Amino acid sequence: MDSGAEQPLPQPSPVAAGTPPALVVVDHDGLVSHWSDGARLLFGPGGGEAVGQPAVELLPVSGALAEDRGDPWHDVPGLDASLSGGTSYPAAGRARLSGPGGERTDVLWWAYPLVGPGRERLLVLAADAGRFASADGPAGPEDGEDGEDGEGERIAPGFALHTDFPGHSDMARRLPGILPGMDGRTADRIVSQVLELGYPVVEFSRHERLPVTPDWGVPRRAGGGTRHRPAQREADLEYAAVRERLEFLNEVSGRIGSSLDLARTIQEVGAAVVPRFTDVADTYLREQVVAGEGFPDGPPDATTLWHRVAVEHTEEPGRWDDVVPVGESLPFPVHTPFFQCMTSGEPVLVPRIGEELAERIAARFEKRDIRPLISGRSMLVVPLKARDAVLGFMILLRGPGRPVFDDMDRVTGSELAARAGLVLDNARMYTYQESVADLLQDAMLPKVARRTAGCDTATRYLPGTLLGRVGGDWFDAIELPGSRTALVVGDVMGHGLNSAAMMGQLRTAVQTLAALGLPPAQLLRNLDDLAQRLGEHYLATCLYAVYDPVGGELLLANAGHVPPVLVRAADGRSGLLELPTGAPIGVGGVPFETVRVPVAPGDRLVMCTDGLVEMRGEDIGVGLTTLCASAAHPAASMDDACDAIVRALGARGGRKDDVALLMARLNGIPPGDVARWELDPEPGQVPRARRLVREQLAAWGLEALGGTVELLVGEVVGDAVRHAPGARPVELRLVRTDALLCEVTGDGDTPPALLGAGPGDERGRDLRLVNGRAAEWGANRAGDGTSVWFRLPLPRA
Repeated sequence: MDSGAEQPLPQPSPVAAGTPPALVVVDHDGLVSHWSDGARLLFGPGGGEAVGQPAVELLPVSGALAEDRGDPWHDVPGLDASLSGGTSYPAAGRARLSGPGGERTDVLWWAYPLVGPGRERLLVLAADAGRFASADGPAGPEDGEDGEDGEGERIAPGFALHTDFPGHSDMARRLPGILPGMDGRTADRIVSQVLELGYPVVEFSRHERLPVTPDWGVPRRAGGGTRHRPAQREADLEYAAVRERLEFLNEVSGRIGSSLDLARTIQEVGAAVVPRFTDVADTYLREQVVAGEGFPDGPPDATTLWHRVAVEHTEEPGRWDDVVPVGESLPFPVHTPFFQCMTSGEPVLVPRIGEELAERIAARFEKRDIRPLISGRSMLVVPLKARDAVLGFMILLRGPGRPVFDDMDRVTGSELAARAGLVLDNARMYTYQESVADLLQDAMLPKVARRTAGCDTATRYLPGTLLGRVGGDWFDAIELPGSRTALVVGDVMGHGLNSAAMMGQLRTAVQTLAALGLPPAQLLRNLDDLAQRLGEHYLATCLYAVYDPVGGELLLANAGHVPPVLVRAADGRSGLLELPTGAPIGVGGVPFETVRVPVAPGDRLVMCTDGLVEMRGEDIGVGLTTLCASAAHPAASMDDACDAIVRALGARGGRKDDVALLMARLNGIPPGDVARWELDPEPGQVPRARRLVREQLAAWGLEALGGTVELLVGEVVGDAVRHAPGARPVELRLVRTDALLCEVTGDGDTPPALLGAGPGDERGRDLRLVNGRAAEWGANRAGDGTSVWFRLPLPRA
């Protein structure tokens, strides 16, 4: 070839640029510290044999550059000093290897000195020269014979600045991948030095230089020094293309699915394909998937709503976001490629979007003209499937400057979508199960009133961090006759749906037993009997307390639960209440005891489950001490006080159990807000009851309620007198808090019930009248008698 004449540059074979070289790292002692798989395929020894051996004995540069084994790098231009980091010049050369069968292999090599921290001092890249060829076929001297035109068959290693090649980013992207034994910082340092010293290239002539891309080694053919025949060259091209796509899919698989969060998974899928495979990735999911409603029912049709969940692109910000915003939901008509993809479950390839198709697609977007965004682009629509159901699809677009999608891209896109679909389905199932768990737990936990007579409450529930979002912890606050409030915290042993179902049964049982007015110890005794009847696996701890704001006392009983904390309002001191521990509910045969504790207005009771105070590897006493200290800390509100406790106990870390926390401020009811009378069980006492109520309401300034209260009191007292089996007095009590509570207690084994009353009936109208006039009412057992109560809101000032 006449180097002086202007010749058109020959088109190089893609095999050259895609040929993977071997990679070897040498330390400052001249020993091999890294030996890639490509080095094994090119030179023979495996990594286990090569690492730690003198590089001069293994690399082909040794025979060509030095024979003195005592000074292996002597007289090696650019290498002797580079081994100690004393020069910044790279070196390149060519050598020949003889295989065990006598075959010869031409080897091209590039050596880079490395400077900086670490033991790495030399990096060597090497490649089989027989794999390089220009379009007209010269492949270099074969077995040592020069061609007729030595210039035309010239193949030599060289260097070029990365700016000479548009694909220089491949070097920075792929080189760290073949340095698996190095941390990211070391790999980045090596890459930056290699790029600064010069990109490795192969010179086919003075007019043709091709970059060499680092990659994993490929099997070397026997007789690597032979020329490329056309069929062989075609096979190499196909092999390189398939290999590239498999590596891409493998890389994508490693980048997606790092989280079970649906939104993050979608972002990972888009980021994995843009810009390497496509310029634009527009992702849609079925509405049911996004809403966490479970697996979609039935195949999609023209009415199916698709939710745009992500748009990843390489263009200027806002260009796509303004026209196709994330979050939009819309159906797709039957005449679009998207409908074809979603109904068939197969990828749809459009090599170029013409004007007619662009018009049909743009018609779906009403006032927004998307034709400039899609016209002339190559489009591939791939379904996101799982278990033969289409969860969504991705619209992939390539700009005019890139090759159009072809059949091989369709296969790659289909495989990509299949892997992404499985990951999305895992995230979908987790999102759905998490939603179900939240709904179940929310349904199981009671809606505790923040205020009852003389008592304010605040609660917190925290799901377990590692053992699922559904557990067996619960709390409750139940209004009882006599202005009392029952406070309950329980913990079913175990986790998951079974524990949650068991918790729901026990919580309902506690509410039912509490309505009977049982003392705390008797209630736990009955609850224990019920748990044993339900099954041998029903085990739970429970703390049950009854607060009487009029009498200023707490009645408590414990069934193997964490003791409560009482914070005294007088001095701010806090401490654990000493209660008989008892045995867990379901054990059976263990007695429970009721403890009476006097309290003052403003005292606070803190009840919690063991998940708040227990931590693996730590004595529970530490958690209880922290609970007492944090409960005593002053706070602006009950909610702030609960948050302070959760922060203090959560700061220790290591919590794995769910937590239920109930705090009650025991405000009490002043004696001046309570009026109580005893009435003889005679019908003549009904007018007296009305008069007493009327006078008390006048004293409280509540004359506006007088007519209604007198009417209802007359009906309830009359019913109590009429059904009193003995001589026990009937008790009438009025309690003024943020509402007016009236209670009538008398003899009787069965609380009165709401009855129907016909025109001729003399009975059954009393409680129907109460039911129609009172804001709330109820009938309960009260000790050995019965109680009927009703509540009316106070008139506005």
